[in-house]
Amino acid sequence: MPIVESVIEKYIMTSVTNDKTNLFSPILLGDMALANRIIMAPLTRNRAGEGNVPQDTNVEYYRQRAGAGLIISEGSQISAQGVGYPRTPGIHSEAQVEGWKRVTNAVHDKGGRIFIQLWHTGRISHSSLQPGHVLPVGPSALKAAGQASTYQGMQDFETPHALTLDELPDIVADYANAAQNAKKAGFDGVEIHAANGYLLDQFLRDGTNRRTDSYGGSIVNRMQLLAEVVEKLIAVWGAYRVGVRVSPENSFNDIKDSQPQQTFNAIAKKLSEYPLAYLHVLEGDMMTGERHVDYVALRNCFAGLYMANNGYDLERGNSAVEQNHADMVAYGKLFIANPDLSARFAKNLPLNAPDQATFYGGDEKGYTDYPKYGDA
Repeated sequence: MPIVESVIEKYIMTSVTNDKTNLFSPILLGDMALANRIIMAPLTRNRAGEGNVPQDTNVEYYRQRAGAGLIISEGSQISAQGVGYPRTPGIHSEAQVEGWKRVTNAVHDKGGRIFIQLWHTGRISHSSLQPGHVLPVGPSALKAAGQASTYQGMQDFETPHALTLDELPDIVADYANAAQNAKKAGFDGVEIHAANGYLLDQFLRDGTNRRTDSYGGSIVNRMQLLAEVVEKLIAVWGAYRVGVRVSPENSFNDIKDSQPQQTFNAIAKKLSEYPLAYLHVLEGDMMTGERHVDYVALRNCFAGLYMANNGYDLERGNSAVEQNHADMVAYGKLFIANPDLSARFAKNLPLNAPDQATFYGGDEKGYTDYPKYGDA
């Protein structure tokens, strides 16, 4: 029996028999079946090849982790302007599409599912990474505190060029083009990166958006660009193949909002108007570990499937799903160190410890050499 039909049959039987829903229960994203609710979070690893093209080691990395209910790829630039870090993959050139095609084939050959995360870093870039060495862009001309990672080492962030009204349609068009390319590359869907201080998040939060036009001021205005991107990508992909990631109180990349609960409750309600695959929420601040937002309340503002992220383990993940606080749970560091995380969770096996020194850049060490259980 084909994997999709077998998972759908299992999903129906689970519903009929009223078995307790947990991380190991199958789930449907529209008509797409996931074998479990253990999701591989998007993880920047800085290991793309020349031209920001996925290479052999990337193929192996994702192949190893195909046991996840769904893999969400590392952030991938929608355009050359969207680049913010060295050696991060893109999805805007033909070579990049061909590179990703090898990844999706490898994951599908193992029975897995994979979405690509579409990324524009906005002001979290540097002129040395931009075409023509122009300034990076943002909603407002506000310089981020901190430094950019460049091929010449760490350099201070620069004051970005504030995008004009005439330039915003080009940004939306770049997202649409990247979404079309993702289809060509064989992905099962796309996730819009609207979190962690990058471009769309910069528009959403009032700490970085000081515009006085129709894209600034009220939260209705500040979410306008995200809404336009969502509508365009659903037009490309159809219902339940587009997810959105947000991070209501994450301070990474020098970003903040004065009223995160109200802001992101409103965003969740707005996004409920669309047939999204899911809303992916990084809960709390990954820099400090603090949580002040009521994420159950936020989850209740969204009419679709809710994916929780940040600091979950097996016990907390199962509890979140069983109590209907989340429909799926995304894991980051645990998937870095445990390519067979879903299988280890299912049998409650010991986990490999992640080596943080190898998270960003390098070769196979700390990337494809973590052993599966029993292979150590």
